Amino acid sequence: MILSRRSARMGFALTAFALLLLAPARARAQEIHFNVVPYRLDNGLKVLFLEDHSVPSVTFVTLYRVGSRDERPGRTGLAHLFEHMMFNGAKKYGPGEFDRQLESRGGTSNAGTTEDMTIYYESFPTEALEQVIDMEADRMSALQIIETSLASEREVVKEERRLRVDNMVPGAMDELLNATAYVAHPYGWPVVGWMADLDAITLEDAREFFRTHYAPNNATIVMVGDFESARTIDLLVKAFGPIGAQPPAAMVTRDEPPQRGERRALLKKAAQLPRVSVAYHVPGSDGYDLFALDLLQVMLGEGDSSRLVRSLVYDKGLATYVSVDNAWRIDPSLFVVSAEAKPGVAADRLEAALLAEIEGLAGGEVGESELRKAKNVRTVSLIRGLKTAQGKAEQLAEFEAYFGGYAKLFGAVGKYESVGVEQVKRAAARYFVADNRSVVTLVPTQEPEVSP
Repeated sequence: MILSRRSARMGFALTAFALLLLAPARARAQEIHFNVVPYRLDNGLKVLFLEDHSVPSVTFVTLYRVGSRDERPGRTGLAHLFEHMMFNGAKKYGPGEFDRQLESRGGTSNAGTTEDMTIYYESFPTEALEQVIDMEADRMSALQIIETSLASEREVVKEERRLRVDNMVPGAMDELLNATAYVAHPYGWPVVGWMADLDAITLEDAREFFRTHYAPNNATIVMVGDFESARTIDLLVKAFGPIGAQPPAAMVTRDEPPQRGERRALLKKAAQLPRVSVAYHVPGSDGYDLFALDLLQVMLGEGDSSRLVRSLVYDKGLATYVSVDNAWRIDPSLFVVSAEAKPGVAADRLEAALLAEIEGLAGGEVGESELRKAKNVRTVSLIRGLKTAQGKAEQLAEFEAYFGGYAKLFGAVGKYESVGVEQVKRAAARYFVADNRSVVTLVPTQEPEVSP
């Protein structure tokens, strides 16, 4: 999720969608291209404009380059806490007014936090643009951070943690898997934060975090829709221009020691069926093999004809479901495979079959048709995500954040097309090895869980 800006009236260039459907396989690496206009304010705030006057509405995305990787031990969960705090009122628009004002004009809003970023987005009729800019500038410059709002949102986040992690098997397994795979990097702690850390956050912690990370020079705005760029620049300069830049935050320690042997953990939790999750260390978004690993994700676990689904669910009848995720992250990430056993199937039997399929890729056969299918799946998914104004805004923001520039989106189809069978096999051989994996096994219990 990431954003950027520019000025002047513009229309859209033809996307690759029609070309992908009509072109032969070897000519499919057509460019996606939008007439994005970037602009930067004197305080460092970056804006990306993409005009589209086909519908009288605007999507407004604000990306802050702050996620759970920017926290410190003992104060985890701050980034996600601020996702909630940002709706609690500021100097001009008080508690609840942001959503009230937006919804009264026919708009909607939402937000999300990841390990690497926090993103806020609104969709609304064109006539509400000036007010949305005013409200976003208000909370960037003068968010209300007081004891009552901190206490209130802390309890909301704690309840969210109970719901999604403490009382949910998938969330608990993901948390333990990350904590097992990472020993030094902040990716090892959960985005939602540890419960004790949430309790420990002070008012001064919150104010310092906001002052450091919610600064214009740490943000990007992406706008897509029915607006005039030149006029909108004037509105943005008037609203955001007076907000001062802040010294950059301390650099995140990116180093994670190489894993030199398999790691294992057991999770004993009330559940009906055993589960297994396996994680392999892989490069971050600046890594050479990122797009090859995306295609391996499709080949292994997307659709009934994928290797793991076909083998474990249908042919051998060992699993009820399989999921595969090559998670995009700024720093070195994880390639995660999870499966739930069918009734009567032991976890070790499921794991053995799962690992044999994954790690057999390197030395086995990979057909051109299988790779072609994976490329088609990834490409169509990418293009479909660009059909709406919100989809375009989110993709531009995401590429801005992960790759350091929105224009990398335009070459994404070509990146997938350039991956060959040998690169896929080399990536599998490099990363899908025993010494590079961490395994978490769920052991179902029937005992009620007792909180300490």
